[in-house]
Amino acid sequence: MEAPQLISRRQALASGLSDKDLRRLCRTGRWQRLRAGHYLNSPGCDVSVTGRHLLMALATAETTCDSAITSHCSAAVLHGMSTWDIPLDRVHLTRDRINGGRMGRRVVVHSARLEPDEITLVNGIRVTTPARTIIDIARSEGFEQSVALGDSALRQGLTTIAELRVHVRQARHRPGCRKAAQVVEFLDGRSESIGESLSRIVLHRCGLPAPELQARVFSDDDICVGRFDFLFPDLGVVADFDGKIEYQSAQRDPHAPEQRVVGEKNCEDRLRALGWMVIRWAWDDLDAPALLADRIHTAARIAGGSQRRGYWTATPKH
Repeated sequence: MEAPQLISRRQALASGLSDKDLRRLCRTGRWQRLRAGHYLNSPGCDVSVTGRHLLMALATAETTCDSAITSHCSAAVLHGMSTWDIPLDRVHLTRDRINGGRMGRRVVVHSARLEPDEITLVNGIRVTTPARTIIDIARSEGFEQSVALGDSALRQGLTTIAELRVHVRQARHRPGCRKAAQVVEFLDGRSESIGESLSRIVLHRCGLPAPELQARVFSDDDICVGRFDFLFPDLGVVADFDGKIEYQSAQRDPHAPEQRVVGEKNCEDRLRALGWMVIRWAWDDLDAPALLADRIHTAARIAGGSQRRGYWTATPKH
């Protein structure tokens, strides 16, 4: 299905349509009314929550003066950051003034200081920079949501920890700054998915040592046995977050899941021969952190009685 196109009332009228035509197109389902004066021209298109918010942000910016800067979750969507579990029901704007913030049914307007270097252009729209966006989210949203968003920005090279620390200092007198500082110090762009970011939080809260990320284990003869999301060098444990959907590969090859199991077993056999234990977890396991921690401790006790051979390397932190 062709991607929906955002069309303003002004564009529609300029093309020869009338308001009566617009009402008929919406009534018959050929077009969808996104907000007052803006439409989607795709019949019955299934737009994701993020996609719909992006269109809403574009439509809102089109009818807003330049002094209102797209910010917070709306800026995050425009920058392509993860917005896991962040409400996307309203477009967020920030005006550079002391007061006058308001929350409407479709738009939230924040009032806050904005420096010129905290504003950039995305698709011709003035939005807060990635660094400013992350700090705004970290001050106002939950720790898990902020880490998932910040990790995704670092992973894409949109900003750096050094830049974020500068913005934390600039925001030191704003509400939520201490929380934002904690988020920034926890971020790690080596996490390759939301699940890996949330796993790091669970491991930290369980009191486990910080793992090395995206690590490779090698045998004595320099053969790479495997690459893992997490490696605990002092525990002798390597781990993967298994959040991938296997159904697609199963549709392409009905034997794919079976082949994967065999491959994983062979890898685990080689790891045990080198003195490592391997465990895997999925989304459901993150809801039972105590049980996950017990599994890691059990694996560590088993690995503790083995003499480790070979060596390992980890991806350097950005």
